[in-house]
Amino acid sequence: MKVIVLGAGLLGVTSAYFLRQLGHDVVVVDRQASPAAETSFANGGQISVSHAEPWANPSAPLKVLKWLGKEDAPLLFRLRADMRQWLWGLQFLRECTPARTRHNIEQIVRLGTYSRDTLQALRRDRDIAYDERTQGILHFYTSRKEFDGAEAPAAQMRALGCDRRVISADEAVRLEPALRHIRPQLAGATYTAEDESGDANRFARELVERCRADGVQFLMSHTVTALRETGGQIDHVEATDAEGRFQRIRGDAYVLAMGSLSPLYAKPLGLELPIYPAKGYSVTMPVKDASMAHQVSLTDDEYKLVFSRLGDRLRIAGTAELNGYDRDLNRVRCEAIVKRVEALFPGAGDSTQAQFWTGLRPATPSNVPIIGRSKLPNLYLNTGHGTLGWTHSCGSGRSIARIVSGLAPEVDFAFVGVERQRATVGANALSRA
Repeated sequence: MKVIVLGAGLLGVTSAYFLRQLGHDVVVVDRQASPAAETSFANGGQISVSHAEPWANPSAPLKVLKWLGKEDAPLLFRLRADMRQWLWGLQFLRECTPARTRHNIEQIVRLGTYSRDTLQALRRDRDIAYDERTQGILHFYTSRKEFDGAEAPAAQMRALGCDRRVISADEAVRLEPALRHIRPQLAGATYTAEDESGDANRFARELVERCRADGVQFLMSHTVTALRETGGQIDHVEATDAEGRFQRIRGDAYVLAMGSLSPLYAKPLGLELPIYPAKGYSVTMPVKDASMAHQVSLTDDEYKLVFSRLGDRLRIAGTAELNGYDRDLNRVRCEAIVKRVEALFPGAGDSTQAQFWTGLRPATPSNVPIIGRSKLPNLYLNTGHGTLGWTHSCGSGRSIARIVSGLAPEVDFAFVGVERQRATVGANALSRA
């Protein structure tokens, strides 16, 4: 088949790669001049199966109320006259029950483990380098309450095959000596040795080169304006190129992988995707003092920040701001990240050369992405990955390629429009799709 992939971020590029491996003619369309130029550009860098506890969990409602109006809050709802935001917020609250949280962790861990294995095989088979580090991910806690609250989710993850071990503060410092500065503040940690980190943007660009060598066509600087339906299926995509020239792009099947823009293109087709943009921030700075800089990828769960070492750069990313499609950099939030870095690792990075970035993560209320077939038989969905797009990208791309090809996915996950042995909350929530 000829398959049109809409979006050249991590999810679009991995979808294109695996579709081509299964023998399809593939065309990728993206509005940017280069791949992975938006949400995938400067993310936290973690392949973190262990980061599977969703934002929506039993402790979230009180935290969200406490954080309302605080410019430096880890999760900030900027209440707007936006019905989509309010509906998303109500769905978020429904996902905060213990039963929903357990279910969502199960989905996230299963897909994450499969995706990490797929990434490792792809890296080996296609000789892709992206400043990867395979030293695991260490979640550290400076709050006893947060540390105690991490034990139950970690136990559930271990039962699902993600070996997230609970360790002492002293063991955490042995694994990552850069934490010695805050040893008196550490309540404890968890460690997942199989997790990884790396530059997602570099990986995407490297994979695009492999795709092109395999025959995938990329239409960059092409802005999709509409998906047109005829007779109950997609007939063509309308787009304009860099010179503003109108084009119709036709294929046999279409994969919607446009991140937070996905629901805007799906709605005219009668598809209500529960995705809302969650603006995330990152800071990238050169290493200044290697003796103070971390080597292991870290997660600061209390402040919702992740720390990755990308060669001679430090990447710190996190927080979420629900404020529509606004992409302005908020200096207070940027400075709050730098302040936390300096408190944890004083002098490690050169903050005078810090580069700030913000991107819109396509967040579902449950944190479970939307992958599968829509009610339109030739339109497929690979979107809604939120903060875990890098973690889930290879497994999601491989899975959607199999679904488009009429093959069963290789992982037990709540795929949309695909029969599976047991019903899922995610599938029910998307019954209209």
